[in-house]
Amino acid sequence: MKALHMNKITVIDIQHKTFKRKLQGYDPADVDQFLDELIETLEDEAQHRAALEADISDLRERISHFKAMEESLQHTLLLAQRTADEVKASAHKEADLIRAEARLSVEKEIASYSDRANDARRESQRAVETAEQAKSELRSLLMTHLALLDRPDVQPPAPTPAPLQTAFETPERSATELPFATQPAFANGSAAALVEH
Repeated sequence: MKALHMNKITVIDIQHKTFKRKLQGYDPADVDQFLDELIETLEDEAQHRAALEADISDLRERISHFKAMEESLQHTLLLAQRTADEVKASAHKEADLIRAEARLSVEKEIASYSDRANDARRESQRAVETAEQAKSELRSLLMTHLALLDRPDVQPPAPTPAPLQTAFETPERSATELPFATQPAFANGSAAALVEH
């Protein structure tokens, strides 16, 4: 059986199609009228198909445009997300750096105050030790002088030159007549009292 190869029939093919005439065949007028109706129908279908193809082409272009816009938006969103992540990471890094610097600054201030406090304590301790040493030396000196005064075999001191006049002395008023505050500190046993203090 031979395969049938049918070409696509166009409107022009129908317009130029002729049929052989035989006895008791179809009415040519009816055939022509049917062919005219068929041609008109095919022309309408062709126009409708062309319009559909134009719409499809327009829709394809719009879809392609929307796809390009979608890709651009996705790229923009990805870039924005990446930028936001970088800004966030940079902000966290800067905050960590600020906290670290603040902590170091506070530690330095605390160390400085601690050093000052230690210096002040050492200085206070030295002052106390110096005062205690001075008091001890003064007490020892006073005790030595008191012991010398209490010894009976101590020779009286050699006479000394007349003292210079003080601001309280006048030619008519000698040193023995000065108020009690100007008398020697060891008179009348006051040296022992000073040592006890």
